[in-house]
Amino acid sequence: MEDEGSASAPVVTAAQIARLAGVTRAAVANWRRRHDDFPAPVGGTAAGPLFSLSEIETWLAGQRKGRGASQEVVLWQSLRAAYGDDMTAALVDVGSHLTGRATAALEGQLRESVDQMVAERTAPQFFEDLIARFLASAGRSGAQATSSPRLIRAFTHLAGQAEGLVYDPACGAGSLLLTVAGPHATGRAGQELSPGLLRLAQLRTQLSGGPPAGLEAGDSLRNDRHPDLRAQLVVCEPPLGQNDWGREELLLDARWELGAPPRAESDLAWLQHCYFHTAPGGRALIALAPSAAYRRSGRRIRAELVRRGALRTVVALPSGMATSHNLPVLLWELCRPAAPGEEVQAVRMVDLTANDPDGPLEPTPDQVADVSLIDLIREEVDLRPSSYVTEAQPDYPTEYTALRTALEHQLRELAELLPPLPPGPGTGSLDEITLVSVGDLVKAGLVRTGDGETASTSDQLDTDYLQGFLRSASNTRRNTSATGTHRADLRGAQLPQMDIGEQRQYGAAFRNLGEFERRLKELARMGDQATRLAYDGLTNGALAPTGTSHDVTSREGAE
Repeated sequence: MEDEGSASAPVVTAAQIARLAGVTRAAVANWRRRHDDFPAPVGGTAAGPLFSLSEIETWLAGQRKGRGASQEVVLWQSLRAAYGDDMTAALVDVGSHLTGRATAALEGQLRESVDQMVAERTAPQFFEDLIARFLASAGRSGAQATSSPRLIRAFTHLAGQAEGLVYDPACGAGSLLLTVAGPHATGRAGQELSPGLLRLAQLRTQLSGGPPAGLEAGDSLRNDRHPDLRAQLVVCEPPLGQNDWGREELLLDARWELGAPPRAESDLAWLQHCYFHTAPGGRALIALAPSAAYRRSGRRIRAELVRRGALRTVVALPSGMATSHNLPVLLWELCRPAAPGEEVQAVRMVDLTANDPDGPLEPTPDQVADVSLIDLIREEVDLRPSSYVTEAQPDYPTEYTALRTALEHQLRELAELLPPLPPGPGTGSLDEITLVSVGDLVKAGLVRTGDGETASTSDQLDTDYLQGFLRSASNTRRNTSATGTHRADLRGAQLPQMDIGEQRQYGAAFRNLGEFERRLKELARMGDQATRLAYDGLTNGALAPTGTSHDVTSREGAE
């Protein structure tokens, strides 16, 4: 059991020490046996001891077995020590402090750490950095109620420049709402069932500024807190597969313009909720599971949606876009006609399922089909893009031959890019060189950051040298928390001091490695494309193994 001071003094496990030092757990066990000065446990059990984080960091620094963690990582570890798994509450207390509301839980060292970090960056940026670490951390509470960056990017792409009031009825921590409601939005509204996530969303809107925000607590389906709201843009990623969403008590609800949703169709209940809150001339974007587009129980609602000319677009997104599952996602775009004659006459079906989830969102011509309403209102009212988008058939022999030739060329060039590297003075030897903080270089104006790139502004610091050492194991460890969450924080990174000549030699090696890495990724992409082309061609008759009776080239040669 932890001692009484453990609630305020950060503690770490043996596994977390190993991650902090960049070694195995076995190495930590050896240190405990071989070094009499290794810090004694301050709590826990014999099988799972807990150690003081400050004592461990001091010991690692003395032994030169660790390079220390960044301030943000140390704060994150301290918050975990104080709040356990309830990091939502931790961030609520941090955000409350940043907005001027004192919280008893955030006292002493924790408050000092927060104030110190806010002094180095703006409060909104600091809070968003913590939110990003929270959303990226494994096993976080509330994961099912947060939209992934990939899905938010897809929403933003389809939404375009949002104007007027923007509303999210399942807003979670507010990531989707805050991102889509850009500078031209005049208001933001939302509702969230989780009190902790709602409070996070409220704090983010306070700190970020922008248009006013009306965020309410509660279940949007059972207890709609915005009954009179009509928004120019509604965005929503509803909870997946709700079995009990309140159908019996909501049978006569005014929101069911298209028909009362069946018990198994919570997705279509959310869809109608979003449409109900869409102003005339406005739009609603909602991410749903593919089953909502074809399941028989929902065909009447889908048919009515199509008949009214309210469905504009259905985009089938690649797998891996959602936070809580790896299933494909369909992004529906609805529109409420402002006047007769403005109804949709054809629905645009877009199939991006073959794309990389981080790839382009703008479809190619063969990924799009404009389908008339009469063709959609058939027996099943199937609204899956894959049912209407016909992929263009490639010229298998020509494309496969071209890919194979390109791969051979890339392989020859790849070997030349990997630089020959003779033995150095020994592992850890660069630790003996005087180190310089990248944060100090940024403050001095010798390094600039922005647009995802870090570069030198001085002829005495080589950019490739700088970028290469930013990827060192020690700098990566410094920016990785004990739970394995990584956040790029240049303020904590360090570089060994070398003259410009040596920097350029290192920089050339790093530059070649970077190009090797880029080419290797391109090679993997081409290899995957060639493999899929070969499998498809062999199984549909477009290609044949050499020398078989189906080899057209061999037959023509024999003739």
